[in-house]
Amino acid sequence: MSTTLENIKQQVSENPILIYMKGTPQLPQCGFSAQTVQALMACGERFAFVNVLDNPDIRAELPKYANWPTFPQLWVNGELVGGCDIVVEMYQNGELETLIKDAASKANAEQAGNA
Repeated sequence: MSTTLENIKQQVSENPILIYMKGTPQLPQCGFSAQTVQALMACGERFAFVNVLDNPDIRAELPKYANWPTFPQLWVNGELVGGCDIVVEMYQNGELETLIKDAASKANAEQAGNA
């Protein structure tokens, strides 16, 4: 049986674009998660998500692993990008879309190479 920390590491490594949030992209359960997921969806690429409200073990362990105390948390290519304020600011200045498109094209290229 894997530990919560192993699950988090696996999720982060297997999903090039991953958001840990309260609720789901279709039904966010907090305003910060809603703003973050809206910015992410506006970039037009697929992404994975984990609802920390359904996963209390991840909700408890991830802030320690990430050294980031709050949710949402956006991870791209295994690196923590940040929370709501950082993601929204990056979206507004155009950085987020570039980061997301690069991560998606890299992931698509790797998948094509493995096919």
